[in-house]
Amino acid sequence: MNIYVGNLSWNLKDQDLMNLFASHGEVSSAKIVQDKFTNRSKGFGFVEMPNDDQAQAAIAALNGTEVDGRNIVVNESRPKPEGGGGGGFKKRSFGGGGGGGFKKGGGGGYNKGGGGYRDRGGYSNDY
Repeated sequence: MNIYVGNLSWNLKDQDLMNLFASHGEVSSAKIVQDKFTNRSKGFGFVEMPNDDQAQAAIAALNGTEVDGRNIVVNESRPKPEGGGGGGFKKRSFGGGGGGGFKKGGGGGYNKGGGGYRDRGGYSNDY
């Protein structure tokens, strides 16, 4: 079972998270999510426990407990929803579906044919 652990102190390391859950059963992995630019903890992480019964016991025992001065949140991790939901800037095509974009005429995107610039293999040359 994959377990979400939130409201973690920024001082905690992966090993601390693993040790916290190891007293409740076998832990196959424990990872605190880091900001990729600052390399600082984002304050949450994930623990993988192969035995669901042990994982449920760990969730029940640890949710709301104080660790390094903070009351942690522990629950079963839910997968990210696929598709929809707005997404970040990386998922949006430049120009959109109608009218916008950097070229004259409708269709959006860098190429008149519609779609984002990646859909057409680079920039178009028809200035």
